[in-house]
Amino acid sequence: MQITVIVATLGRRAEADDLVEDLANQTRLPDRTIFAVTTEDDAPDRDSRIDNETLICTTKGLCAQRNAGLELAIGSSDIIVFFDDDFVPHPTYLARLEAAFDKSPDVVGMTGLVVADGVCGPGLTRVQAVSAISAHAEAYPTGYPRETDVNGLYGCNMAMRTSALGEKRFDERLPLYGWLEDLDLTNQLLGEGRLIKLDRLIGAHRGVKAGRVSGIRLGYSQIANARYLLAKGTTTRSQLYGHLVKYPMVNAVRSFRPEPFVDRRGRLRGNLIGLFDLALGKSKPEKILEL
Repeated sequence: MQITVIVATLGRRAEADDLVEDLANQTRLPDRTIFAVTTEDDAPDRDSRIDNETLICTTKGLCAQRNAGLELAIGSSDIIVFFDDDFVPHPTYLARLEAAFDKSPDVVGMTGLVVADGVCGPGLTRVQAVSAISAHAEAYPTGYPRETDVNGLYGCNMAMRTSALGEKRFDERLPLYGWLEDLDLTNQLLGEGRLIKLDRLIGAHRGVKAGRVSGIRLGYSQIANARYLLAKGTTTRSQLYGHLVKYPMVNAVRSFRPEPFVDRRGRLRGNLIGLFDLALGKSKPEKILEL
């Protein structure tokens, strides 16, 4: 199998350099590694062990940068792996992934077990992420064998067969952070085969806050992107209705005593603008570029 790793990164040079090191330490090296950036300043140093490439993209945004990497790699790859720049994979990640795809030809996409996720808090240091991975690996030396069928893959670590991807791409109408872009694309793969969460693939998601969009923009995306994908029909209605109700409620309650690492009031303001536009029939994901 020809495995290509694609990483879209913006404003996180240190994290990108760390990921290069993690990929170079894989027991099964990637056949190709592409860092999709919008400026050379964001590009990690080249490592001769994986010969990582830098792709300069003309359009900024997670979907656009990932698509640019896809266009470069899809013709010569069997498996495309997407990692967030702040994801820390265990050294066996790619080896176990290849074995799992080889064993199950009906599986077209998979995601791993995130043993620690800094997105849910202030973020993890690299030491914390590595410690969490090491503790889990020590408890399960050959990996926890659970395999679960899912309706979508977690965007920080997800892999897809190029034969199933075909002409499917990330929707560039979901700009910047691309909220829900992972569910949008990977749900479409269900027509080609199974999607699974494989707990033998382990890593940690640091949830670094640098490089993320503003609170008001994210809050608007939480509403507008969910509404857009409901109309598009690429994800389950229950998932998206949950987004439309859940986030305004959570942001409203927590805005009274916001966490120091989350702009709750900005997110709530974005939610309210999104709901107002929704009521007027003017909701569109691209509006965050104007906010």
